[in-house]
Amino acid sequence: MPHCPAAPQPTRRMVMASGMGLIVSACAPRAGRSTPVDMRDVDDRLRRAVSTHETPGVVCAVGQHGRVVHRAVYGQRAIDPAPERMTWDTVFDMASLTKPLITAPCIMQLWEKGLIELDVPVSTYVPEFAANGKAGITIRHLLTHYSGLPPDLDLTEPWQGHDQARSRTMNARPDQPAGRKFIYSDINYLALGFVLEKLTGQPLEVYATQNILRPMGLGHSYFRPDASLLPRIAPTQADTDGHMLRGIVHDPTARRMGGVAGHAGLFSNADDICRYAQALLDRRAGRPGTPFPLRQDTLVLMTTPRQPAGSTELRGLGWDIATHYSSARGDGFPVGSFGHTGFTGTSLWIDPQSDSYVLILTNRVHPDGRGNVVALRHDVATAAARALHAG
Repeated sequence: MPHCPAAPQPTRRMVMASGMGLIVSACAPRAGRSTPVDMRDVDDRLRRAVSTHETPGVVCAVGQHGRVVHRAVYGQRAIDPAPERMTWDTVFDMASLTKPLITAPCIMQLWEKGLIELDVPVSTYVPEFAANGKAGITIRHLLTHYSGLPPDLDLTEPWQGHDQARSRTMNARPDQPAGRKFIYSDINYLALGFVLEKLTGQPLEVYATQNILRPMGLGHSYFRPDASLLPRIAPTQADTDGHMLRGIVHDPTARRMGGVAGHAGLFSNADDICRYAQALLDRRAGRPGTPFPLRQDTLVLMTTPRQPAGSTELRGLGWDIATHYSSARGDGFPVGSFGHTGFTGTSLWIDPQSDSYVLILTNRVHPDGRGNVVALRHDVATAAARALHAG
C-alpha cells in the first residue's frame, strides 16, 4: 500500500499538525454492491483527531460482509525520541482488549470441555480465592465485572512478579457484595488468568498462543514481543525511570508481572484484529470462514447480556454491551452490538445485525499520557454506522 512521504518535523506540535504519514485506502464496495461505502466523515474525524492532538496517530478499519471496506492510517507512530510515521502494520499494545480477545475465550474453552461452570464459586477451582469475603464470587461474576472487587491491585507497595500478583489477587477484598453492582475491575481478569493456569497447568501466555492465536492464524499477535519487532511497535509512555515503553506492556500491574496477565499484555496489529473480528462474526452466524476456537452457541452466549437480573449495565462474558464504557458503540450501532476498549487507545466494536465491525488503534498515551480518544471512538463508530447503513 503506498505511503505519503513524511519528512521528520523538529517539534511535537509541527509533527502532530502536519497530517503527514497518511494512508487511506480507496473505499471498497461491499459484497453484493456495486457502489462504494462513503467513509469521508470517518476520515475527516480521524484527521481531526491527529491535528487536535487527541492522539499522535491512528489506524482504523471498518469491515462488513466478510471484507474490510475501509482502511485508514494517519499521523505518527512515534514522536519521542524521533518522529516515525504511522503504518498499517504497526503493532499496538492492546491493553484491556486482552480481556475479551484472549482471557474470556480461553475460559469459555474450558467451559465447553466441562472443566468449569459459570455459576460455581471461583474457590471451587482455586480454594484460596475464598479469603476475605470472596466465597460467593462465581466465574460469571468475574467475566461480567459484577464481582464487587475493586478496580485494581494496590500498586503503592513495590511488589513484583507473578506469584506476588497471584497472592494479592487471592487476598483481595470486595468493595461490594457479589452481583450487586457493576465495577470494572482488572482483578476479575487477573483471577480468571490464575484459574486458567490452575486448571490447564500452563502459563496463560502458552495456553493462549496454542489455543487462540495459532489456530486462528494470528501471526502478528504476541505476548512479550521479540526485540526484532520493536521498529513496528507503537511506543506508549515513559516508565517511572523515564524510559519510553516500546514492546513492554503499558499496564503497570501486568508489567510488574513480567508482561503477561489476564487483563492486559497482548500486542497485535490491524490485520490480525480484523481477522479475529471477521472470524467471530462468521462463527457466530454459523458461516464458514476463518476458524474460531469456540462453538457458535458459545459465542452467542458470550455476546448477549449475562449480567445479574435487574442490572442496568449490560455486559456479556468478556464483552461490553451497554455500560458507561460503551462510547465506542457510537449512536448508530444498536444495543445488542458489543465491543471493548483498551487504555492505550485501542477499541473494537462488532455488530452482528449489520455484519460489521469498527476497529480503532491509536497510540493516544504517547508520549506523556495526555491524549484522549473517547470522543473519537464515539464519532468514528457513528460515522461508520451511518455510512454502512446508507451504502
